[in-house]
Amino acid sequence: MIWECSHRYDPRAVRLADRHYSRQKPGTPQFMKAGSCAVFYAEAGTGKAVWGTSWQRSEWVKHAWPGAWECAIFRNEGVGKASTLIRQAVAATRAHYGAPPTPGMITFVDPSKVREKANPGHCFIIAGFRPAGHTAGGLLALRLAPEDMPNAEPARWSQWSLFGEAA
Repeated sequence: MIWECSHRYDPRAVRLADRHYSRQKPGTPQFMKAGSCAVFYAEAGTGKAVWGTSWQRSEWVKHAWPGAWECAIFRNEGVGKASTLIRQAVAATRAHYGAPPTPGMITFVDPSKVREKANPGHCFIIAGFRPAGHTAGGLLALRLAPEDMPNAEPARWSQWSLFGEAA
């Protein structure tokens, strides 16, 4: 397991989140939306990565998959193969929350903002996510069904997980 537990205020993770295309308010001290979240951070050599799973109350969700875990952010800056990092982050999310919800996990990709424009979400598809439609705003929705998720495996603990909301 490369991921370590982190939190929504971890300055290392905030710096990575600030460089993600989905970041709404760069420079703010936290980067996850309201509600429950599991945040993981990884470093290897000179590489860094951040993952954030959001699990919001169904009545707060504006998309077609209420109750699903949502990969709210994933940014890999050279830690390793993205699809492997995604599978490990899903395993760590399962260890954090327990049994996955019936809708599984969802993520949204803006095809106009990713490098692999010919195949947006490619690393998620390699990790087992499948196209599930589009949002009203045109984002590609990718879903990982519970039966396709890896087994639970906890993220490593670190000193950072002692501060703020532990992931």
